[in-house]
Parts: sequence; C-alpha cells; structure tokens
Amino acid sequence: MSEYVAPLRDLKFALEELADLEGVRALPGYEEATPDLVDAVLAEAAKVAHDVLSPLNHSGDMQGARLGENGVETADGWKEAYQLFVDGGWNSLSFSPEWGGQGLPWLVSTAVQEMYKAANLSFDLCPLLTQAAVEAISAHGSDEQKRQYLEKLVSGQWTGTMNLTEPQAGSDLAAVKTLATQDGDVYRIKGQKIFITYGDHDMTENIIHLVLAKVPGAPEGVKGISLFIVPKFILDDQGNPGERNDVHCVSIEKKMGIHASPTCVLAYGDNEGAIGYLVGEENRGLEYMFTMMNLARHAVGVEGYAIAERAYQKALSYAKDRVQGRDPKTPSERVAIIAHPDVRRMLMDMKVQIEAMRGLGCIAASATDKMTHSENDIERAKGRLYVDMLTPVVKGWSTEVGNELTYTGVQIHGGMGFMEATGAAQYSRDARITTIYEGTTGIQANDIAGRKLLRDGGLLAKGMLAVMKEDIDRLVTIDSDKSRQIVAAMHSALSELGRSVDKILEMGKNDPSEAMGVSVPYLMQFGYVTGGWIMAKSFYAASQKVAEQNTDLFYADKMFSALYYIQQILPLASSYSERVCAGGNMMVAANNDWFDRAY
Repeated sequence: MSEYVAPLRDLKFALEELADLEGVRALPGYEEATPDLVDAVLAEAAKVAHDVLSPLNHSGDMQGARLGENGVETADGWKEAYQLFVDGGWNSLSFSPEWGGQGLPWLVSTAVQEMYKAANLSFDLCPLLTQAAVEAISAHGSDEQKRQYLEKLVSGQWTGTMNLTEPQAGSDLAAVKTLATQDGDVYRIKGQKIFITYGDHDMTENIIHLVLAKVPGAPEGVKGISLFIVPKFILDDQGNPGERNDVHCVSIEKKMGIHASPTCVLAYGDNEGAIGYLVGEENRGLEYMFTMMNLARHAVGVEGYAIAERAYQKALSYAKDRVQGRDPKTPSERVAIIAHPDVRRMLMDMKVQIEAMRGLGCIAASATDKMTHSENDIERAKGRLYVDMLTPVVKGWSTEVGNELTYTGVQIHGGMGFMEATGAAQYSRDARITTIYEGTTGIQANDIAGRKLLRDGGLLAKGMLAVMKEDIDRLVTIDSDKSRQIVAAMHSALSELGRSVDKILEMGKNDPSEAMGVSVPYLMQFGYVTGGWIMAKSFYAASQKVAEQNTDLFYADKMFSALYYIQQILPLASSYSERVCAGGNMMVAANNDWFDRAY
C-alpha cells in the first residue's frame, strides 16, 4: 500500500498566492506565524501524515473499532498514534494561548488538517470533534466550565463529542426527546443518542460530551433545546476524572466506510441519570451549537478534497505502473495506461478540481481569520461575506465533487479498483459520509438558497458575484490568448450565475418550495463557478511569477491547470444553470402516488 505524500508545493501556493497568508499573519495575535515557522509546521505535519497516520489507514479500515467489556477499543496503533499527535502539539495548533493553544491562524490549521484527513480520515475525526467542543465551551461556557475543561481539551488530554442525533430525530432537531431534569446545581440526563463519532474510545482518560436535550416544560421545537456538558467521568475536587457517569456506549454502528472511527450509540441515564452541566441559558442550545457549525462544516469540506487527493495519488501511481493496451501513435508498443487519453482525462479532472477545492477551502479559512481578528471594519465585513457565502459551498460542493473523484479513482484502477486489496475502494467508501454529516448537501443548499439568498433579497450572493468579477477583471491586464479565454468564460459563467440568483428570487416570491426544489443545482453551479474563480486567481498569480522570469515549471503547470479547468470543468456550471432556470415547479407538482404507480 503506497503511503500518502503531502502536496506541500500546492498547499503553500494556496496559502500564499490565493489565501493571503501574508495579510493573515499581520492580524493581531498572529504575529508569530512567521514564514519560517509556517514552513516548519507544514513540513513536520507532512512527516506525521506520511510516517504515522498513513500506514494505519488501511489496517484500521480492515480491523475497525470494537466494543469490549470495558468500552470501545480502537484499532491497533491508534492509541500510540494519538499520543504522538498530542505530544507533538498538533491538537492545540489553532486554539487560544489562554488555554494552552499555539494560536496559529485557522488558515495554517486548515492546511495541516488536509494532510491529516488525507492520510487517515478515520483518525482525524477525533480531533475534529474535540475542536467543536472547544469552540462551544469557549464561546458559551461559564468561567468555571472553561477552567475545568478547556486546557485538557485543547491539549488533547481529553477529547470531546457532539451529541445531536437521536433515532427519531436525524437532522430535524426539533424532534429531540432526550430529557434533562434539574437536580440542584446539576441536571439528570436521560435519553439515547446515535451517530456519535468517537462517543467512546480507549485513547484518553476522559471524554467530554456536548449534549442537546430538553428540560421539562421547554417550548416546542428547536426553541426548547438546551446544551449540556456531560463528562464520561465526573470530575473530582481536583478537576481529575473521578466517578463513572451514567453514560455508556451500547453499540457501534456498522458502516459503509470510516471503519476505524467508532460511531457510537450512547445511552444516557440507564440508572439515575447522567450528570450534566448546563451551558449558558436553558432553551438556547441550538444557538450555541451553531457557534461551531461553520468551522465544523468547513472542516468536513476539507475532508472532501483531502480524500480526493489521496485517491488521486493512488490512481496516478497505478496508472503509471499498469501496462495495458498500445499507444495510439505507435501501435507496436505496449504502454502504461496513463498514455491512454481517457485515463489522462480522468486524472486531469481529478487534479485540477482538487486544486480548485483546495484554494477555495484556504480562502474561506483566511476569511475566518480576518473576520475574527482584523481591526479593520471593511476587512471584517468582507471576511464575513466570504464565510457566509463560501462555507456551504466548501462543505456541499467539495464533498460532492470529492465523492465523484474518489469514484473516478476506482474507475482508473478498472477491475482492480473494485478489489479491496488496492485501497482505492476504501477512499470511495470513506468519502461517502462527507456529503451527509454536519448537514447533508440538501441542507447546505437550503442554506445558500434560503438563508443566504431568499432571506436577504440576494444581497450576499450579489456581493460575492461582484467580488469574483472584480478579481476576474484583473486578468484583463495580461495580454495573452489564454487569459482572454479565461476572462470570457468566467464573465459568461458569472452572468449565468447572476441569472440563477434572479430566478431563485423570483420563485421565492411566488412559491419558496419551487426555489428549494432547485437549491442543490444552484449550490453546484455556485461551486463550479467559484472553482473557476479560484483557478483564474491561480492563473493570475502564476503568470506574475512567470513574468518575473521565474523558470520554475510549477508555475507553468498552475497556468495549464487553470486553463484545463476553464475548458473542461467550468462548462458543468451551465448544465446546473439550466436546471435552476427551469424552476422547481415539477418537484412541487409531483404527488406521492406518482412515485408508486409503476408497481
């Protein structure tokens, strides 16, 4: 099994030339993120990804996690790898120094996360959930709760979870039934939660669950949800794990992929009730959970292109080695399959779309840093625009395309891709969850078409279109046929996206259901167009290097990638535009019987 190799050159290009790392490191609090430090962090993370996490990916998939007498047991090597991860300070990379974090920009953390997710997605899911717990407690916990939990969560000595879903309540959190009854200064939690990533494991001495539940007499629906901290072991007077709390893993889900990541069913209160501590005020739990939702959704979007990168590396290696068929130009010679035009097409589709998604993920991360750290009102507002508009695209589009590309990786392997021994199938299986958790693609589409378009009359969407057009117009200064081709194609794509925005606004006035019927095509159109925007920016940045007499072929390669995206990938946006502009009336008109009358 070949191991993952971090694409450090492309990562650094995305950080420096697309995502304005220089501007981010100038923000208050980020002064220590010097070029030398960032280079050292990325280089060391690449080693951990290659030497520690990647070798465990296949074995972890084959072995999986299991439920033993004392709880969940992780796959061989997991505990040792996690300890190395914590000892290296990787868990604390982007957290506040106030709680022991290193305070590096989210942008730098995003690049590191990509490497770890590509190397071993099942492993990296554990720190992802801890990150979410830290964000929620930092923003809404009491001073005492911060003192008790943050330092050990930030270091990784303890891990965290998010407990939202119940058997009867998937994405519909209004249907949550877990009950929290006040008992003095604490609450007694009773109920069941499902799909809890790393809900139990043997890697740390404590697990801190963040649990959504309802108190007696709470308002109906999502307005009646509260948020509670429920530790696996209740803390003693010294703040150390003490008595076992009344929360237990009763089973591990059997899943399509991410086998080494234990997805648990947790039972709360089989006896007197699990001890829980209210975060903030009663009935504001969903509001608090959404504090960390943007970062969590962004992180899952990174998973989409990270696992696609891993699948691309595997497919490229196979295509170079697999000899089959003959060269069309010289039929007498047998060749490796990379010589066949259709295989090259698939590899090129993978490579350029990964570059586009990577650039988009990094720009969204940079915007988060600017939104939260800049002292300039205009820069903060622009950061907010990017975060609001790009987060559902990073999450929804990148994971949908990531699934397509891992499928393409299997196809390049041919029949061998269907065999588990090659490893190609695992990437496709693992990628499948990314379009589902932290809000399905449909939920991301409802966000970008509903909350980010219909609700504000198109202000955010049109603001983002204006930003993209401004960047594209910079290419006019480059006197070349290639730049003119990119400008013309992007102007057309932006115009079509503008028509889609107007069409959804028009449908929303008459029947919002029609607008929601085409929300996913709108999301996908937005994704492919923003991908074109990223590649146009990439072309511009690389052309500046070439104009400076830089003979490094990497920059010529970036220009080639951009042109390929514009010619071969961007046209997909037009097909989605056609679907949006056709409207969602047929989705509304189809009654339930229509689906069944063929039987």
